[in-house]
Amino acid sequence: MSPTLLLSFVIGYFLLLLVVAYITSRNSNNESFFIGNRNSNWMLVAFGMIGTSLSGVTFVSVPGAVGKDSFAYFQITLGYLIGYLVIAYVLLPLYYRLNLTSIYNYLSSRLGFISYKTGASFFILSRTLGATARLYLVVKILQDAILGNEPFNIPFWLTTLIILIMILLYTYEGGVKTIVYTDTLQTTCMLLGLVICVVYILKTMNISLGESLQAMGDKGYSKIFFTDPGSRFFFLKQIAAGAFITITMTGMDQEMMQKNISVKTLKDAQKNVVTLSLIMLGVILLFLVLGGLLHLFAAQEGITAKGDNLFPTIALQHMPPVISAIFIIALISALFPSADGAITALTSSFCIDLVGLQRNKDWNEAQKKKIRQRVHLSFAVIFLLFVMVFRWINNDSMITVILKVAGYTYGPLLGLFSFGILTKRVVEDKFVPIICVLAPVICYILDKYQKQLLGSFEIGLELLIINGLLTFTGLLIISKKPATA
Repeated sequence: MSPTLLLSFVIGYFLLLLVVAYITSRNSNNESFFIGNRNSNWMLVAFGMIGTSLSGVTFVSVPGAVGKDSFAYFQITLGYLIGYLVIAYVLLPLYYRLNLTSIYNYLSSRLGFISYKTGASFFILSRTLGATARLYLVVKILQDAILGNEPFNIPFWLTTLIILIMILLYTYEGGVKTIVYTDTLQTTCMLLGLVICVVYILKTMNISLGESLQAMGDKGYSKIFFTDPGSRFFFLKQIAAGAFITITMTGMDQEMMQKNISVKTLKDAQKNVVTLSLIMLGVILLFLVLGGLLHLFAAQEGITAKGDNLFPTIALQHMPPVISAIFIIALISALFPSADGAITALTSSFCIDLVGLQRNKDWNEAQKKKIRQRVHLSFAVIFLLFVMVFRWINNDSMITVILKVAGYTYGPLLGLFSFGILTKRVVEDKFVPIICVLAPVICYILDKYQKQLLGSFEIGLELLIINGLLTFTGLLIISKKPATA
């Protein structure tokens, strides 16, 4: 399919998003932008959060990694299930009881004002890095498939800017209120694209699903559980890491939680999270099956692309034009929920947590809206700059980069929230930023020199847990028992 025709599909899809945004953002205000007036439908939130949780990186990187890692990622997904249950029955009751707009306000009431600012700052850093890494991968594919080719020849930075402008146009007014609906549409398109690609490859190779699973097993692609304790894929490590990744990257993440707390009642929010956890198991398994099929198809057709390049290469160069168009729409549908939600959440956290927008009584609603819109635009510029940095780094597997970044930046959040929930001790608030910076630094040294320090034992995703434990221990050292009445 020609780049011009592919672009026309992208434009049509984007116009549909604008229509949805226009309808949902009417009569919106700051409360709509930040938490959707606490009136979101839990079923829509649960379904839409599938797209937010997966992103374009999952759409491309998870299938691409099957040739190297088999189905090991499913071990992490089993951990996700445990993490979602902790979110539903430990964190959500806490957030609803305190009636929070920003979840980091909990840190202020429990640990102190500086702890609160520290937690919000780590979220802003982590979500900025993670979201721009996801955005980079999809922009790269769109650049290679459409805008970087004849007759457009648009430079990479301009492609990124165009996509960011698209996202700004439909999130600028409505925020979370709009995103709940656009995410639902985008998740539908992404999952339809996934299923269609699986069915097409099965029919093209003239094999059943059962036969394909047998062929994957023969090639070693479908192995799920790894039992070597020294391996970074050891199943207990992966499941534990998956649980803590979910607790931190969802339960302690303003982007994900602002959608959950936009639901009217705690009970509905809990139903949303539990439903999401069960659907995610099936969806990730289907992505892994797709990865196995892509590798079988590549071997059959003599295709040499690997990793993140495998799925785009097959979809755009070895499938009929209609499947190529479906792939592009599905990919964009995977991109937008992670990017639009991230920019909105970062705007919310910066305005509420760092600027104190809701606490300031000197600004009227119009002034607050103007500040919020300027911050929203500023984050779009920051996203553009960071995407260009990832373009310069040009890593082969962005999902590895994202999970590594999460290990360093979400660890302090894990330590802060765990300390607040599990203990009643009082911290010396002014020393909290030092602890939260030292923990990731120690983790970096441990990760970099792990062969010299640990021999054959490999540290993988459990680096997040180690980071959280270091933060927790540091907070314990600088704390004291509460004064008795």
